[in-house]
Parts: sequence; C-alpha cells; structure tokens
Amino acid sequence: MQSQGRYSLNILDRLRWSRYHTSMTVVLGIGWLFDSFEVNLTGGLLGTIKTQFHLSTWQASLITPLWLAGIMAGAVLFGYLADRFGRKKLFLLTLTIYSAFTFCSALAPGFGWFMVFRFLTALGVGAEYSAINGAIGELLPVKHRGRAAAIVMNFWPLGAMIAALVSLLFLNLIPEQAIAWRFGFALGAVGGLFVAYFRRRLPESPRWLLSRGRTDDAVAVVKQIQHSAGGGDETVAKLDGREPPVDSAKGEIRAAGNIFANLRELVVRYPGRLLLGCTLDLSEAFGYYGVFTFLALVVLPQVNIANRQMPWFYLLGNVGALAGGLLMASMFDKLGRKITVPLFYTLAAITSLLMAPAAATHSPLMVLVAFMAANFCATGAWTSAYPTFSEIFPTHLRATGIGASVAVGRIGAIASGPLLVAVSKTSWGDAGVFGIMGFLWLAGALAMIPWGLWGVEGSGASLETIAAVVPVVAE
Repeated sequence: MQSQGRYSLNILDRLRWSRYHTSMTVVLGIGWLFDSFEVNLTGGLLGTIKTQFHLSTWQASLITPLWLAGIMAGAVLFGYLADRFGRKKLFLLTLTIYSAFTFCSALAPGFGWFMVFRFLTALGVGAEYSAINGAIGELLPVKHRGRAAAIVMNFWPLGAMIAALVSLLFLNLIPEQAIAWRFGFALGAVGGLFVAYFRRRLPESPRWLLSRGRTDDAVAVVKQIQHSAGGGDETVAKLDGREPPVDSAKGEIRAAGNIFANLRELVVRYPGRLLLGCTLDLSEAFGYYGVFTFLALVVLPQVNIANRQMPWFYLLGNVGALAGGLLMASMFDKLGRKITVPLFYTLAAITSLLMAPAAATHSPLMVLVAFMAANFCATGAWTSAYPTFSEIFPTHLRATGIGASVAVGRIGAIASGPLLVAVSKTSWGDAGVFGIMGFLWLAGALAMIPWGLWGVEGSGASLETIAAVVPVVAE
C-alpha cells in the first residue's frame, strides 16, 4: 500500500497540464478574487460608510484593524481545521462564511452590527488564506505548481480592480449614498455563493488523504484527476528526463492532534521553516498594508484627491500590481524560489523608498506613478512568498503552518497604520515612514538567505522532497 500511495503521487505530479487543471486554478483563483474584492471594496466605500453611520475618524479607523484581527483568527483556526478534516470541506465552508456575513454586512442596521459582521466575514477570508494556499500545490503537477499558485495569487489585484470599478459604479450611478454601499457588499455575497457552487466539484487532496492513512481513497482521487485531465498514461510527462524524487525514509500515519499540538509540533520540529513563513508574511503584510494605509490617511489628503476620485487612483495602482504579479509568475519556476522571492522583496524595498520623494512633490500624478511602481514590486513579492512558504511544511501541518504565518503577518499589518502615522509626525517625517517600509521589505529578502543556502529549491521538486517528509501512508 505504501508503494501504491507513492506511485499515485508520482502520477499526480507528472500529469501534463490540461483544461481540468486550468479549471481548478480558475475556481480557486476566483474565490481569492472575491476575498480581495471584499477587502478593497471596504476601503473604497469607507468614506461613504463613515458618513452613513456618522462616524468619527477614530471610529472609522477601527474597521481595518478589526478586519485584520478576523483574518488572523480565521487563518489559524481554519488552517488547523483544514489539516484535521481535509481541504475540500474547507473550500466550501470558507466561501459560505464569507458570503453569509458579507450579506449581513449589507443589511447592518448600525455601526456596531456592521463591525460584528465585518469580523465574522474576515474569519472566512482568513480561512481562505490557509485553505487555498494549502491545496494548490497538493493538487497540481510539479512542473507547473509554482506558476499556477502564483497565478491564483494574482486574482487578488484583479479583485481589487473590480472593487474599484464597483465603487465607482455605485457611488456615481446610485444617487442615494445611504444604500449605494450596501449594493456593493450584496454583490460580493452573491458572487461568493456562485464560486462555492463550482468549488463543490474540486477533489480532496490525495496528499491529505495519505496523511490520514486513507491510501485507497487517495489512489481513487488520483485516478479521477488523471481521467479528468485526459485519461490514460499519455497524460503523464517526465520531468527533465527523470522520475520525480521520492523520499526513502519510513512514513507514518499522523494522528489528528488538537490545534495546540499542531502548533507545538511546528515550533519544535520545524522552527526554521515556521520562522521563514512568519518573517516573509510579516514583511509583506507590513509593507503592503502600510503603504495603502499611509496613503489613505496622510499622503492622498495632502495632494487633494477627492473621495469620488479615490477608486480611480486604486484602480490604476492595481493595474501596476497585476502587471508585477504576472511578471513574477512568468519567471517563478524558471528562476526558482531562491532567486525570485528575494529579488522582488528587494525591489519592493527600493520602490518603497522612492515613494518619499514622490509624496514630497504633492503631485497627484507623481504619487500615482510611484504607487504603481511600489505596488508592481510589492505584488510580485507577496505572490511569490505565499507559494514558497506553503511548500515547505509537511502535509499534515501545511495549512496550520500557513495559518500561523498569516496570523503573524496580520500583526504587522495591524501595527503598520498607527506606527507609520505616528512616525510621520516626528522629525523623521514621510521619509522615515517609507524608510521603515523599505527596511521591513528588506528583512523579508534577508530571511530567504538561510533557505537559499541550505533549503530545497521548490521549482521542479515534489512537496515531499521539499518538506523532507515521506507522504504519510498505510502499510
């Protein structure tokens, strides 16, 4: 049975790319798109929501930290649940939670209820971080795994662009602003349920099934995927003229532990990998959310961009983001993770520093150009980071490890706004703010050095080789 399980994973890894793989990638990516749509729609409609509920600036500033706290909790909790109960159940649960509470947000009668529903919606979005990133690599062929995972991540800027367009549509075409923002959230809820309908067809991860000793079920799923990908041995391709590597150590069935046992195993057995995942996510979350928060609170008011023009600014900024992410995806498997990740993190650090002189001009055009460049590099950085640290954890801990990394990253995102605004009021000014962002991005690049020296290059390698753990199978 052990050899049968390994052989099945080899078949799964060696399948040629097909329309079935494309459909899996799109279905996962569109779910990510709606997560992004939700985040960016809130930002685009924040001014309207503030007016609707008669909020002070301080009250309005609580919406984003609460949202990030919900993502943090959802990533950890549902990451563990994905390792405990499987990826497929979480595919459907995450979008159901998101859609239900997004719709409730559209109907919120007051600010208190709105905040409650925003937090619960964020739990579902945080769950997506763990579920999607945990599953992409476990289902796709080795040769295309990195690029496909990066493409899924690039549905995020696409969702942000759609959110900007929806904001423009509802703010400009619906005269009654008290209900315009509600239509935006309702649209997100309907879209989420639509994606959940198609996600029900996605298979369970054969690797997760093997990690629970369910070899027969894993083999059956691999055969199903092989048949859907074209059927027959002709769909199987060799990788660089050789068989994919299989670990030689003895596998063992992992008992389903509680969340604290999983986290303890990560800390005790895989501290370097967990530290890398946490550092990469902390670096990108601080830099990414930091620039958006600081622009909205300090820079854009200085250059006199009106609320109704904000969606155009973010729409164009995310055009740069999408271009950077797609460029990264095109080179991810060719250059490998060890080069691509630190390269884009370093470029993100440099372009963050260039935001300072652009902001000093008080020119909307210069700020927009600098923002597009910074977003170009930042998106290339974080879309390369997620597939990279998602690969390095063993299957039975993968979603938990991703969730823990994301949770640490959200701490950085929550801290970025207050910290950067406070720094801007000191003698360091805006230059100090963008300097801190650049330093955090550079920390992510430096964190890749140990992995670059001693870790396994993920491009072209099986997940079992990267994790240095045999797929858990039954004898």
